[in-house]
Amino acid sequence: MDRLKRLKTLRVFAEEIRVTTLKELSYIGFGHIGGSMSIVETLAVLYGAVMRYDAKNPNWPSRDKLIVSKGHSGPAVYATLALKGFFPESMLRELNLGGGRLPSHCDRNKTPGVDMTTGSLGQGASAAIGVALGDRMDKAKSFTYLIVGDGELNEGQNWEGFMFAAHKKLGNLIMFIDDNKQQLDGFTKDVLDIGDIAEKMRAFGWHVQEVDGHNIEEILNAVNAAKDIADKPSAIVLDTVKGHSVAFAEGIAGNHHMNFTPEQINEAISSAERVLDLSRKALLERG
Repeated sequence: MDRLKRLKTLRVFAEEIRVTTLKELSYIGFGHIGGSMSIVETLAVLYGAVMRYDAKNPNWPSRDKLIVSKGHSGPAVYATLALKGFFPESMLRELNLGGGRLPSHCDRNKTPGVDMTTGSLGQGASAAIGVALGDRMDKAKSFTYLIVGDGELNEGQNWEGFMFAAHKKLGNLIMFIDDNKQQLDGFTKDVLDIGDIAEKMRAFGWHVQEVDGHNIEEILNAVNAAKDIADKPSAIVLDTVKGHSVAFAEGIAGNHHMNFTPEQINEAISSAERVLDLSRKALLERG
């Protein structure tokens, strides 16, 4: 597949994830919409072009692992896994239902394809670092991918882990920082401003890149570059918008977990489906 077609295919996949996530949320009328929408493109790149996995054998020992520390983004993760065949799309109706297999935050004991239970923010990085170190000790060739939120970087445990990962030269660890400028209680600059994230990560000894977190090509290029860095862990800082492309949620305060009306979510789904249709048409075009 030529590069342009590959990028168009990934854009279609991203829009499929967005539509599927919105439909999934529509079944219950509330949920973690903001942080789910800001990592759609990253998930599309990982599951559409980068990661090694077997949807029919989720625990395949040689697979790459993804640990989504910001576990409240579960709806987008679940949509991605369903689209890739880890479980039937009908299971998406179990989101947030008591006793269901799709809890509010990712749980490896309940959902096929989830590699680590997360959602107690600030702890996913430590788990991912341990997984990456363990794989290296086992001489496995797999990569560990980690997604953290900018707000959770307020937690000190992250920085202890970052220092450890750099000291251990974990070149098989690639972290995405979803810099969407918001967290549960408001905008990060108001709650606890963490300043220049990229410079902080460089100071902690990581290889760092900054990209538009909604640009498929930039994300893909950054991952490929990170995989070539063998002697240090890599951080890819994603410049994103919380609630991206959803009119009633995009960039507004309080979009971490929110209620919405049927009219609002139906319009959001219709809008996303129009974009998906355009992406599919672009894929069929030559050049």
